[in-house]
Amino acid sequence: MELRQLQYFIAVVEEAHFTRAAARLHLAQPGVSAQIRQLERELGQPLLDRSGGSVTPTEVGAAVLPYARAALAAVEGVRATVDEFTGLLRGRVTIGMVSGAASDRFEVASLLADFHDAHPGVEMALTEDNSERMLTALRDGELDIALIGLADEPPPGISAQVVLDVPLVAAVAPGDPLLAHADRTGIAPAALRDRPLISLPRGTGLRGVLERTCAAAGFRPRIAFEAASPHLLAQLAARGLGVAVVPALPAEAARTYGLRTLPINGRPAPRGRIALVWRTDGPATPAARALLERLREALQ
Repeated sequence: MELRQLQYFIAVVEEAHFTRAAARLHLAQPGVSAQIRQLERELGQPLLDRSGGSVTPTEVGAAVLPYARAALAAVEGVRATVDEFTGLLRGRVTIGMVSGAASDRFEVASLLADFHDAHPGVEMALTEDNSERMLTALRDGELDIALIGLADEPPPGISAQVVLDVPLVAAVAPGDPLLAHADRTGIAPAALRDRPLISLPRGTGLRGVLERTCAAAGFRPRIAFEAASPHLLAQLAARGLGVAVVPALPAEAARTYGLRTLPINGRPAPRGRIALVWRTDGPATPAARALLERLREALQ
């Protein structure tokens, strides 16, 4: 039995398809099939059911799967331990990020590029998703680190470092009726009642703050448009399609969009927060721990 056979077996189970597994492994599909057949002959039992539209593990295969994963994890642990003693970093780090976080405020691309230059043996996977799904992925070990929108305190088992904390504003086109409701300090949340609102989708931190603010004022927000990008929200508001609820914009950016922005008052005043989050017990690999340390320092 060889480790590569276990690696191929795991890949086929996770992809439910020989061709997709081969593409993921950067190998030819016949070679993957041949190695798994050899593994099955050695064990004397079929591990995969190939009779359906997708490949699934047999009862024996399902029982073997956790041991195969543990064997590969043990080998990776041996390599990581040796690398720590020799000062090298290898492995894979998975990072999640809310849309719009990769802005001039954070320069995430530059941070990751600098880390890669210092540690070329580390493979990095970057994905964008909403905050709720990324928190779940973090707890399940599918992500090592994430930048999320934070509506409340992080859930148990998750640590957070807030890297952006700004007021939420209502962004409208010039001449919008909402401007008539403003005073020197902004608008009350009740002024958003029955107005078409433009917001990030459900599951995002900003949407959670908006819904909580409206609920405290006694109404449910009327969401007319949803978009994952704050930039697109501002563009929709500039065309007069509704009131965009977004983190405070610099004056120059608001003028560029052709928008007027009004602070949203409240007790407490709603704020948009982005936080760097990780499992409290720490990322599993030395590479992920090193990247987290770098990000925490850079994003203070």
